[in-house]
This record gives sequence, C-alpha cells and structure tokens, in this order.
Amino acid sequence: MFRTLFIAMLPLLFATQVAASSRLPGQKADLVVVNKSEYTLKLFAKGKLLKQFHIAMGDNPTGHKLKEGDQRTPQGRYRLDYKKVNSAFYRAIHISYPNEEDLLRAKALGLKPGGQIMIHGQNPNSELSPEEAQLYNWTNGCIALTNPEMDELWQVIDEGTPIEIWP
Repeated sequence: MFRTLFIAMLPLLFATQVAASSRLPGQKADLVVVNKSEYTLKLFAKGKLLKQFHIAMGDNPTGHKLKEGDQRTPQGRYRLDYKKVNSAFYRAIHISYPNEEDLLRAKALGLKPGGQIMIHGQNPNSELSPEEAQLYNWTNGCIALTNPEMDELWQVIDEGTPIEIWP
C-alpha cells in the first residue's frame, strides 16, 4: 500500500519541486545582466545565478542605442535607479541611461541620446497573450518581461542595483 501511494504521489512531488525551483529565494539580487543576443535577463547575488528570464526589446535590438527613437536597447554598465509603480506597462524599473559616455558620444555625433529606458511589464493594449508578446521585439528600446516576472524582479531589486547590458 505504501509503495502504491508513493508511486501515485511522485508526479505531485515532481511538480512541487519544479514550482519551487522557479521561485526566487528571499535574497536580493546584487547584479542584473542582460544579454541582448540571447534575449536573457539574469539575476545574480554574490556571483550566484538566482534566476533567468526571457526578454523582449526594441524593434531594432542590434547595436548600442545612439539616438532617441532608434528602437535600440543601450549597451553598457548602468544602475537601476528608481522604481515606477504607475507605469503604462504594469510596473517599471528605470535604467540610468544615458550615462556620461553615452552623452559624450551623442554630443560628438550631434544626436539626442534619448532616455526613459526601463525594464517593464506588458502592454495592456496588446492583442497578444504575454507569452506570445515575449516572442517579438515590441518595445521602443526598453526591456520587457511578463507581468508575473516583473513582480518577481520587483521583489529582489533595490534602487541602485547595477545592470550590465551586453550585445
């Protein structure tokens, strides 16, 4: 009887383990790394990977953001400098773009660097499901997650957390 009950419970135990492994532990992330070519956002604490998310970006994700309206996500080292609860895209965490290097580059090229680059949730007016929307680059240069993923990120990010955005 115990063996039959144990075998019957295996799928439930496995499902519980999978669900538990997808949750973030109670610690805060001390580094966010975005790899644009892999469409990933990774959270780290003390060098250990906490969680990885699939992201969507702007319509023109290749290369560094040069100017306002180019639909590119910047590349480089920044800070997540504030959280925005009342975002048009659920919730948002602001990326400190443009940095000094970005400003110098834009000035040398005679361009406006743009700004208001965020990690944010889904477009509430999208006709696509969140999972479908994440298959496309649909932002204006921001980094998008699903709303439940944004909730996870929100809990483990403090203002001032560094973010590295790689090509």
